[in-house]
Amino acid sequence: MKRTQYAWPLPEAINARLGSESWGAQRAIFEAGHLLLVLHTPPRGDGNEREHEVFLRLPEGKWMHKGLDRGEHALNKYLEDYLGLHAELEGRFEKAHGIDALFAIIDSLIPIARASANMKAALQSAREQLGNDPRIIDFRDRSVEIARGFELLLADARLALEFRLARSAEEQTRAAEAGNRAQHKLNTLAAIAFPLMSVSAVFGMNLHSGLEQMPALLFWLVFIGGLGLGMLVKSWIGVSAPEAGSKKKSGRS
Repeated sequence: MKRTQYAWPLPEAINARLGSESWGAQRAIFEAGHLLLVLHTPPRGDGNEREHEVFLRLPEGKWMHKGLDRGEHALNKYLEDYLGLHAELEGRFEKAHGIDALFAIIDSLIPIARASANMKAALQSAREQLGNDPRIIDFRDRSVEIARGFELLLADARLALEFRLARSAEEQTRAAEAGNRAQHKLNTLAAIAFPLMSVSAVFGMNLHSGLEQMPALLFWLVFIGGLGLGMLVKSWIGVSAPEAGSKKKSGRS
């Protein structure tokens, strides 16, 4: 794929610094009084292809865009597109309530923040090569604000994501501790009741053993003996409260 050629007075010194396949990375090239400004459109979607926005400043101060006049207006429109994209993503961030929404915003912000930083570097290079040109200084200052805005928005989105992930992990930990406590109580009840249920099952069999005529005192002795055996079984299996919660509490005190 050949680099697109535009109908403008491009000096040979600049043309020699360009490849034949593409306009290349975002940059500023100054030769023979002409400034070539190669920028990329703000990235959208998942595609890796970036459309080039190419501007040429003539020695008399006139700006051209892709071989056409009104280059200064096109450069203003280019910067406005970045500002509109920032407002759109900022609105999505303010309305984001879930982790998935934050992941999607960060996924969109990363390439845009990188592209805006490269755009700022290209305009800074143009500012240094042109000197104290008021228009290029204005463009450079706006690019700094744009790149800074995307950088801060990306940082805010990452902090919000980290906070929500930490809160989700804390909620899962609390739920696991509650489950462990419930399981501990069930284990304790089972350890106490199992021997008593076993004794009750034996004495509840429909077999004539001669104990049917024994006084009620024997029943209470068996009942107390079953409870005692249950406590022994409980201590034998070593059922204890979850240690995770106690460790956390001791670490905080």
